[in-house]
Amino acid sequence: MTVMVNERLRRTMLHAGIDPEGLAARAEVCVKTVARWLHGTSVPYPKTRYRVAAILQEDESYLWPDAIDKSALTGAELVAGYPRRNDVPRHLWTEILRGAKRNVDLIAYAGLFLTEEHPDWIPALAAKAEAGVRVRLLFGDPDGRQLAARDAEHQIGGGVAGRVAAVLAHYGQRMPRTVQIRLHDTPLYNSIYRFDDEMLVNVHVYGLLAAFTPTLHLRRVDGAWFNTYLESYERVWASARPWDR
Repeated sequence: MTVMVNERLRRTMLHAGIDPEGLAARAEVCVKTVARWLHGTSVPYPKTRYRVAAILQEDESYLWPDAIDKSALTGAELVAGYPRRNDVPRHLWTEILRGAKRNVDLIAYAGLFLTEEHPDWIPALAAKAEAGVRVRLLFGDPDGRQLAARDAEHQIGGGVAGRVAAVLAHYGQRMPRTVQIRLHDTPLYNSIYRFDDEMLVNVHVYGLLAAFTPTLHLRRVDGAWFNTYLESYERVWASARPWDR
């Protein structure tokens, strides 16, 4: 009989520095039970799954994906929806930024509202980068076709390129050199603001400025929503050109 080792559980335990004996004690089960979980011959009951996930600081849907109700998880990823970006609570942008410990990823044509409307944004982002958080910023390429097309769509006579120039001045002057900035020339269907496992997605609608279009607040659970936007981000990042500060 083939034994299917639960590699996700094993690696998560290693990363957390917890051995089977330690997990058994904290989860209030016997060591043989933990061994069965690792060997893939047993899955914890829901209450125990939740306890183990909390101990390991990992989502239970990652540790035991086949045991979770996927339809419920899909809905759980959508934390909130706002009819306009302007309806997002002002404090939320910097609040989730300050909670990031690993990754901050941004893609927009300009996203100038963050620097204009949130005076704490630049200092908080710089502090994150200095603390070792990976920060990647994607802005529209002023020399590209897509920025010109967006400008024509809104009939603002070069205003989009001007906003990009302004935002690059903000970030270029005040960001540590570890912050990676690239310029993209891709159709932007959404502006994406990712903070570890939290994400704000500003959905774009033809003919309307981004401030007046819907915004989704996502929190990664099984990734049904979250990973779709993350994959899109990575594809644009790979095709973008570095900005020479």
